Amino acid sequence: MSQETDFGYERVPLKDKSARVAGVFDRVAERYDLMNDLMSLGLHRLWKAFAIQVARVHPGEHVLDVASGSGDLARALARRVGPGGQVWLSDVNARMLERGRDRLLDAGCLAPAVQCDAERLPFRDETFDCVTVGFGLRNMTRKDVALAEMTRVLKPGGRLVVLEFSHVAKPLERAYELYSFRLLPWLGERVVGDADAYRYLAESIRMHPDQEALVALMQGAGLSQVEYFNLTAGVVAVHRGFKI
Repeated sequence: MSQETDFGYERVPLKDKSARVAGVFDRVAERYDLMNDLMSLGLHRLWKAFAIQVARVHPGEHVLDVASGSGDLARALARRVGPGGQVWLSDVNARMLERGRDRLLDAGCLAPAVQCDAERLPFRDETFDCVTVGFGLRNMTRKDVALAEMTRVLKPGGRLVVLEFSHVAKPLERAYELYSFRLLPWLGERVVGDADAYRYLAESIRMHPDQEALVALMQGAGLSQVEYFNLTAGVVAVHRGFKI
């Protein structure tokens, strides 16, 4: 009997999840940034700016941005490391990776990009001063394996920063449910022509580990001093851990 994992609320064979997630992002790639602005009312820009602050990237450092998507984090990180540093983009989805790379080029930033699975990063041990992943961890099939890989490629003293949707404060749960399962699919249908993609988004958020569970996962991957910062009442959280 094959192993199974979650794809939103659906259970699918472990080997099939990556392709199913890729299909979602293939369908939404062209209007991904517009939808981010609409569904977060622009707040995703503030969330990402906070994650960049937490990453504490310095000039000359080498950084890996996993699940780069359209490159928002990578572009901000590249400004921080300057010409003496380097930021790598990586994503399992070719269309999203191309979009991120092209946006960085348009901004005058030449950054290497590699298509790869976060569970099998093609980098040597202890390569990067910082690894970031923004809104990508919940889509990974084996989060523990992906986190262990990100930790492996960190230098001693390096930090991993995870920006992800999380579990909202209890008083807001009802309103957030209505927003997630009514408004998001409605927006997805009208803007992208795909309600199912954004229904999966809402479901994947509910299936993602909560703040404390993600702390435990990061510690299990070998990170120390793991802490998190709730943003917008826990709609998203930024987790940071250090490799000792």
